[in-house]
Amino acid sequence: MTGVVVVGAQWGDEGKGKIVDWLSERADVIVRFQGGHNAGHTLVVGEEIYRLHALPSGVVRPGKLSIIGSGVVLDPWHLVEEIGHIRAQGIGVTPKTLMVAENAPLILPLHGALDRARESLGSVAKIGTTGRGIGPAYEDKVGRRAVRVADLADKATLEARLDRTLAHHNALRRGLGLPAVDRAGLMARLMEVAPRILEYAAPVWQVLADARKNSRRILFEGAQGALLDIDYGTYPFVTSSNVLSGHAATGAGMGPGAINFVLGIVKAYTTRVGEGPFPTELKDADGRRLGQRGHEFGVTTGRKRRCGWFDACLLRQTCATSGVNGIALTKLDVLDGFEEIRVCVAYELDGRRLDCLPTAAGLQARCTPVYETLPGWSESTEGARSWGALPANAIKYVRRVEELIGCPVAMLSTSPKREDTILVTDPFAG
Repeated sequence: MTGVVVVGAQWGDEGKGKIVDWLSERADVIVRFQGGHNAGHTLVVGEEIYRLHALPSGVVRPGKLSIIGSGVVLDPWHLVEEIGHIRAQGIGVTPKTLMVAENAPLILPLHGALDRARESLGSVAKIGTTGRGIGPAYEDKVGRRAVRVADLADKATLEARLDRTLAHHNALRRGLGLPAVDRAGLMARLMEVAPRILEYAAPVWQVLADARKNSRRILFEGAQGALLDIDYGTYPFVTSSNVLSGHAATGAGMGPGAINFVLGIVKAYTTRVGEGPFPTELKDADGRRLGQRGHEFGVTTGRKRRCGWFDACLLRQTCATSGVNGIALTKLDVLDGFEEIRVCVAYELDGRRLDCLPTAAGLQARCTPVYETLPGWSESTEGARSWGALPANAIKYVRRVEELIGCPVAMLSTSPKREDTILVTDPFAG
């Protein structure tokens, strides 16, 4: 058995969807282990484009088992809608190809309402959430008042869980000037969607234990990026779950021994959506050029992404905290045509040189990047499928990135298309 974890190593949007899709051809089981439908993964397969949010990226591969683990917070109505969309594109989704953890907590409409109400408060700094209720749903999970998938199977249990949830939320809503939740209406909606979710419900920990026992290859798929991790990201401008590879085992229901290789997905430059520090952000023509060439708009929200040069300091941190064995470098082709390319190798803070970003938000805001300048290339790297097809300066750039972050490149992506991938080290080779 080989277990491979795929994690974003920046602020998300690194191209995880394509890489997971590519690796899923070699896997038997694909598990989504954290996050919610605030994630957005775009897969380009031939002429077809699939945009996924809650479903694991492996769902487009025939004959593969996709699993939504208990580390995910699940909007049941969104899942039903997304399954409908993917079926309309010719992808079969059945209880034999998709399973949902019975103990996965649900995102309810009240969670999204709370999320949006908080973001709209003029007196409180915005976090930059998607407004889809991810954070409030995780709050209810740790507060032991969540409604879970298994609760949908029993009306009496569901009512008791819902009453506990509403006791908390109605008090919050009063403070925010929102009306009380329509309990009867919400209960009716849950009972209506229940059979459409329960057909996929399963004790996935047991399914995965059997898969491991039978030497099946398991691919663990994360959402967002390590710099948005609730503990090790740029707090408080982070997501509400643990994004790092260590959470793959917990979020799937397996022990850490199930993980053999950690692949960090890294964009050849840096982007960020929403608020928070971004030391290498570019607000000039180069930043606009990166955004335009990279089509840097969020899959989930459509928000324009902030763009900047590659930050090796941050990558050293995320490679360490996630125990990355190799990186998949994506969107190298976006750098085509730049005469010079800059890479952040350190920070300067109050006259001192630092090799990592400080934890304190006030110090982060005062850090300025120290750059190393590398020669660019005029030739195109788009669609390259071998090292020999890459310009010499593009190869030098990749090698310098490896040196600066202390981690080898295992894969290289040169376009959104599935086939435009250079494999250096197969994570499933064991």
